[in-house]
This record gives sequence, C-alpha cells and structure tokens, in this order.
Amino acid sequence: MVSGRCGIAVAVCMVRLVAIVFAVLLAGTLSASRSEEKKPAPCTEDAVVVFDASGSMSGNQTLGIPNSRARIDEARSALAQVLPNATKFRKVGLVTYGPGPYNQCNVKLDLKPTANAMFPIMSAVNSLVPAGRTPLTQGIETAAEALDFRAKPGVVVVLTDGEETCGRSPCELAKQLHASGYKLTIHMIAFRYESFSWTGSSNVLDLMCVAQENGGLYIKANDEDQLVEALEKTLDCPMVSQAPLQQQLR
Repeated sequence: MVSGRCGIAVAVCMVRLVAIVFAVLLAGTLSASRSEEKKPAPCTEDAVVVFDASGSMSGNQTLGIPNSRARIDEARSALAQVLPNATKFRKVGLVTYGPGPYNQCNVKLDLKPTANAMFPIMSAVNSLVPAGRTPLTQGIETAAEALDFRAKPGVVVVLTDGEETCGRSPCELAKQLHASGYKLTIHMIAFRYESFSWTGSSNVLDLMCVAQENGGLYIKANDEDQLVEALEKTLDCPMVSQAPLQQQLR
C-alpha cells in the first residue's frame, strides 16, 4: 500500500516537472518570437538620395576618352532601374545640388522621404540641367535633416562624380553627424572615379571618411552597370556587413 502511494507521488511529480519544463520552453519561444517582431525588417528605414547635378555631370569623358553619353544620363538611367524595387519597401527622398542661381553652391531638398516615390524622384532628376559647383557637405547635411537623423534611423545614399568645391569638409560633418545622430548610415558612391573632376587623393579620402564614420559603404562605379550594382547595395537593400571598406576600394 505504501509503495503504491509512493508510485503515485512519483508520477505526480513527473507530471508537474514535465509541465514546468513545457511552460519554460513555451515562455522562451514566445519571448524569442516577440523579440523577432520588434526587429525592423531589413531595408525599410527611410532613405534620401543625394544626387550630384553639378556642371561636371554634363561631361562624357573618362581619362580623356569620350563616352557616348553624359554622366548625368547614365546616373538617371541607373537610378530608374533601382527605384522601382527600392520604393516598394521604404520611403525615399531626394536632395539635388548644382543647378540654381548666382553663387553656384546650390542645394535643394526636392522631396522628403515619401512612399512610392519613384515617379516624383525621376521627374525631378530628369528635369535637371547640370550646372554649378559641388556643395557635397551641405547636400549630405540637408539629407540628414530631412531624415530627422537625431530621432530615428535613416540612410543617405550619395551619388557624386567629384569632390567638395564649396569650402566645407565632408569628413568633419560626418564626424558631427555620427556624434549627434541616432543611427544614420551614409553610403558614398564615387561615379566615374577616374574622371578629370577629381583633383587629388585627399578628396577621395574625404568620401571614404564620410562612409566610414557613419557605417556605410564607399563604392567606385566607373560605368552605368557598376552604378546600378552600387545603388542596389545601398538604396535597394543596404549590405553594410557584406564587405569591409577596404574591399570596396578594389
């Protein structure tokens, strides 16, 4: 009789133990599931494209060899290929610099980050007539402000064929943005890198600094196909962890 009671007690304890283990496992699963739900989906942060429309973008030479199309036409075509997919998943805005009156260091916020932004962006880009200088630093700063970078994550994708020519330091701004931003990523695409619009290695280092300070990629794109690939990596679906900065320099 005593042994029977002991057997029943053991069975009850085993049932309770199994129930406790199951409850712990279930709680862990629910916690992990909730954690996954809180993680933002990849490639959905608001983004702003900074588009170089300075005078040099009207050029069609690389290392003195004429190209069949102006650089701005290649850039427009590349952007038009990437935007349809990129704008499905994230709000995208546009900052342009170059064209404008008088001082030639003109920067314009054409569009704040907006859903389904392909058509307004391409409309603005297609209407540009390259002119003026390269206020690269102010362009990046304007994009960061449009993203409300102090309060939420955001992505800036800069497409430029030349260095800063309006007296500011992109690298210094990058450090300031990193210090005061919530989580801003800045990608730098140097288009037609071997063109005469570049005047020295220090300017290239400035672009590398901007990307490095803000967790982005620095990518050289020497033709339209490479530019499409660069925009896909940065605007369509950023792959910052895909390769270290040094690999992007090859």
